[in-house]
Amino acid sequence: MARCTVGRLMKAAGLAGVVRGKVKRTTIAGLGPRPDDLVKRKFEPLAPNRLWVADFTYVSTWAGWVYVAFVIDAYARRILGGRTATSMTTDLVLDAIEHAIWTRQQDNRDEFEQLVAHNDRGVQYLSVAYSERLGRAGIKPSVGAVGSSYDNALAETINGLYKTELIRRRSPWRNVDAVETATADWVNWYNHRRLNQYCGDMPPAVLEQVHYAQQQPSAAS
Repeated sequence: MARCTVGRLMKAAGLAGVVRGKVKRTTIAGLGPRPDDLVKRKFEPLAPNRLWVADFTYVSTWAGWVYVAFVIDAYARRILGGRTATSMTTDLVLDAIEHAIWTRQQDNRDEFEQLVAHNDRGVQYLSVAYSERLGRAGIKPSVGAVGSSYDNALAETINGLYKTELIRRRSPWRNVDAVETATADWVNWYNHRRLNQYCGDMPPAVLEQVHYAQQQPSAAS
């Protein structure tokens, strides 16, 4: 159906699409040595646990700013880990990656030998604690350019969906607890029920299940 036809039908029905707002910059570049960019803006791995992307965004509440970090598996755009906090500290991103690792462990899918974790040059992601946690899990780090959304475009896209589909539609927000509860509900819906065009109109978790089912050896006839 043509865009003009869709627009005409929506107008007649009194419907309007959600509109994304302006982006506020949260990345503060870290100093010193940093990992290479192993991704080079290629966000379409052939299997899960090949590429994770990480980033965090902000939410305005009556009690002050709240920051929300996500870790996403690029294969099916599934959100594996998340953390909500009132400050932009290393613990924010460290807890999100811990959550992602735990999620894979719960599914018995914690083979990380071929996994790259990609993020921007924010000081939180370049911290010693974050780097050491990736190392202990056998995950290779990758860092894009500060100030270039294209180098971490997939994470930026998920942040944009989150802000558009949840945060702006249900504002104003009272405090961090309200944001945390609503975010958990949205992530569950996004992973398991929201149809994703990139996934062939399947939810991300379903596309992962299809992938793993196809890897199972055929039963002998």
